[in-house]
Amino acid sequence: MKRTLAIKTSSRTEFVDITADIEEAIRSEGVDDGVCMLFVPHTTAAITINESADPSVKSDILMILNKIVPRKEAYGHIEGNSPAHIKSSIIGPSQIIAVEGGRLKLGTWQGVFFCEFDGPRSRKVHIRIL
Repeated sequence: MKRTLAIKTSSRTEFVDITADIEEAIRSEGVDDGVCMLFVPHTTAAITINESADPSVKSDILMILNKIVPRKEAYGHIEGNSPAHIKSSIIGPSQIIAVEGGRLKLGTWQGVFFCEFDGPRSRKVHIRIL
């Protein structure tokens, strides 16, 4: 199964919980067991798995990423979004998750997050189920 998830972000940096969207894609295809591959085709965005129960986890991660990779620095990239490129490289463009019983095999508190580092923008996440 192949599907592309469209995401519209509203802030320069934000984490968008896309777990339900991915699980809906799995259900709509009738997949019971397999592997879900997720890929973000953008150089200033990423995808990660982390706690989805407490929203402060997302803001804590963004706070530390902003400290590690400050906006104001002597970057050479002329577009002015070097911090977004660096943050996306730190987090990474892909995830692989087992699918069991028609659901992502995540831990109790885990969710899948699209990570925007150069928004707001219209973005994509490619979903492949094997």
